[in-house]
Amino acid sequence: MPKNKGKGGKNRKRGKNEADDEKRELVFKEDGQEYAQVLRMLGNGRCEAMCIDNSKRLCHIRGKMHKKVWIAAGDIILVGLRDYQDDKADVILKYMPDEARLLKAYGELPENIRLNEGIAGGLDEEDDGAGDDYIEFEDEDIDKI
Repeated sequence: MPKNKGKGGKNRKRGKNEADDEKRELVFKEDGQEYAQVLRMLGNGRCEAMCIDNSKRLCHIRGKMHKKVWIAAGDIILVGLRDYQDDKADVILKYMPDEARLLKAYGELPENIRLNEGIAGGLDEEDDGAGDDYIEFEDEDIDKI
């Protein structure tokens, strides 16, 4: 039987993010940083994001966040702009949904940006509309079929 050389298996790696659920201080952008919304994930630690200054940038997820903080399409992120490449940026921070709502309330994010806050509410609206789609057939209509 081969000897295990490492410090543990995948369960050890899985249990590292215990302290991330606590409330953290809201981080605002500084010089050389910009807010962005993820358009799509590209793989290999990269994503395409639309920045608040209306430019689409290829963003690289930094190593500290890679495989620890999961980023999906529609998330609000803070990116660090590059001096030498305007079309590329580095993901510094991912905002939780409640933090993104706070940023929007403080006026940091424009009003036209759509946050992923209404996903559950949208399903309820579709269920209400499904009752309106009911069509009542007469017996003679069924006989014609």
